[in-house]
Amino acid sequence: MTGDTLPRSSRLDPDHLVARIFEITGVRLTVEGPCPGGEVGAAYVRWPDGRRSVLSEGNSRVSPLLDQARAAGVPTAKQELTAHIDGRRVLVQQRLPGVPPATIDAPLVHQMVAVNTRLAGLLSRAPSAPRPVELHLSDDGPGFCLHKPLLEYGGRAARLLDWVHEVAAELPHITGDDLVHFDFHPHNVLVESGRLTGVIDWDGATRYDGTFDLVTLRFTLGHQAPHLTGIADEALRGRDEARRRAFWAHMSLRQVDWSIRHHDPATVEAWLDVAEPGIS
Repeated sequence: MTGDTLPRSSRLDPDHLVARIFEITGVRLTVEGPCPGGEVGAAYVRWPDGRRSVLSEGNSRVSPLLDQARAAGVPTAKQELTAHIDGRRVLVQQRLPGVPPATIDAPLVHQMVAVNTRLAGLLSRAPSAPRPVELHLSDDGPGFCLHKPLLEYGGRAARLLDWVHEVAAELPHITGDDLVHFDFHPHNVLVESGRLTGVIDWDGATRYDGTFDLVTLRFTLGHQAPHLTGIADEALRGRDEARRRAFWAHMSLRQVDWSIRHHDPATVEAWLDVAEPGIS
């Protein structure tokens, strides 16, 4: 089967959003065009004074977390404007220097591992208990990590889902004091002259175990740059195996479900090729 009849996430409509922002705030932004990469979308916009920023959907709750990341030396964008539009939170953020990497190479992966290290333990002095983090191994997530697409796709995808449910039945209690990005892959960073200049798309950022971001990076490299997976494997050496297994199950479900609903069968099979070795 294909994903043609399954629910898809809608893409950003920047012209509509800047019109609504003007109605709500009186600020008139000009859309310059889409940002490269991403599944849902972001757009470059210009302020009346000529400044350039990035328009996207997001979560204003994470702004204090980004402040802490910047203080730890991780380049993140400041939120400049937020608005609640049509039931969604829309953000206008500082435009950081650099562009998404055209090539994933070893220096980039090493720099991403260094970012993960900088975020380790960063929230240990947070005054309140962290919100529970849902991996959605038993039930559907909010627009991602849906189970039914894998079941209906059948074959390898259905067998993968059976394994995800096995992991869910043994899921350990997982907490942590690290600042976790939650979608930490090479197309959510910016680079300039080989230097990492920004980490973007922090909508899912939370207090959790930073192993999750390393597993996300390792999983993504398995698809996009398999010759570099050893760098992530080395960073993961000695990490708790039960947690790694749970995070691998989450990433397997997330990527295969999304591919079934938004991409072609070849992409689904490619992500299954990445996921299946982690089962053993």
